[in-house]
Amino acid sequence: MTDTTREFDIVLYGATGFVGQLVAKHLAEHAPNDIRIALAGRTASKVEKVRDDLSTEAAAAAGWGIVTADSGDEASLHALANRARVVISTVGPYARHGLPLVGACAEAGTHYVDLTGEVLFAHDCIDRYDATARANGARIVNSCGYDSVPSDLGVFLLAQTAREAGDGELTATTEYASMKGGMSGGTIASAMQQADDIADDPARRKIAGDKFSLSPDRSREPNGEFKDSLSVWYSDDVDAWVAPFLMASYNTRIVRRSNALLGHAYGSGFRYREVMKAGKGVKGRAMAYAVAGALGAGFGAMGVKRLRPLLERVVPAPGSGPSEEAREEGFFRMDIRSTTTSGARYRSIVSSQGDPGYKATAVMLGEAAVTLALGDLPTLPGEADGGVLTPAVALGAPYAERLRQHGVTLEVTKLG
Repeated sequence: MTDTTREFDIVLYGATGFVGQLVAKHLAEHAPNDIRIALAGRTASKVEKVRDDLSTEAAAAAGWGIVTADSGDEASLHALANRARVVISTVGPYARHGLPLVGACAEAGTHYVDLTGEVLFAHDCIDRYDATARANGARIVNSCGYDSVPSDLGVFLLAQTAREAGDGELTATTEYASMKGGMSGGTIASAMQQADDIADDPARRKIAGDKFSLSPDRSREPNGEFKDSLSVWYSDDVDAWVAPFLMASYNTRIVRRSNALLGHAYGSGFRYREVMKAGKGVKGRAMAYAVAGALGAGFGAMGVKRLRPLLERVVPAPGSGPSEEAREEGFFRMDIRSTTTSGARYRSIVSSQGDPGYKATAVMLGEAAVTLALGDLPTLPGEADGGVLTPAVALGAPYAERLRQHGVTLEVTKLG
């Protein structure tokens, strides 16, 4: 595993931020002892304090390295990338701060993971750095948090299980999300940044709205894909009213990219959507419409700059997050249903205890980096060993198994 040409196996960039500290804590408590880890940020003294605080609870952190780097100083980012085998970035909004580090990692042949949920940033990573990453064997893996690991791995395992059982390809597939957790200030900041980008450039608006904006060849994608929608409806599949899901317009694009990168292994007629499970009866219906209304109003407000001061007063600030007690009380459960070309019905469950955007994301992001550092990785389609990839394609089954070892449920069952 150890590459003696690199000083560190994993460098966590953004270690002083709220999510960065949670990822650092997870690594301190769970990373294999022989993985060489460093923390990185703009100010060495602040990064050292994070390390020192961690070392009082987990002795392994005491020996971690310290790296100084700044998103506005490209030379420092290239130096960071050249010292590491894997870089974790928690510094967002990624569209504003993230591309130089992705470029540095692609050029250095350094694996990279982040937790972005920004369509435009992911598109720019692919457009600018996929070829370089492929040439240099760097696996650039966006969206290794709650956005979009549960969706991506859940569908990946569902399709694999059905295929291995001889039940054919997936057709219409729906994810029903249930969750309890705090709203991330970083997610809100990223959404505002993307709203500004879309408002300023019609071409960027078209990319954000394209269902296949992250797929490698738009012309090869099938017709009839589900549309992004704010509609409310009743699902017989789960016997409940369903509402729009906040991250559906991002997660669905990641899942479609995985299918395309795998040669459309999920199915030539695969269609995918995500909704939120709201409940049964009159109460569930009311909840579903309330969610749809809140999302519509929220997205609308983000697009009106004069309303930003009001919105910023009522949403969490970037870098903030819920208390430890609240993080422990959170959960998520993704119930993915599909019918195959043979008529068989399958169900994939991905779930975990802990706030999805914080506690669960820290596990997912940390274990994505550990999976890359250990080097037990799936073979990529084609001849390349790198590129701008999705969690399912870059990390696959080894990553799923590591998540299971850390309390994440990933299971597939045949319904009939």
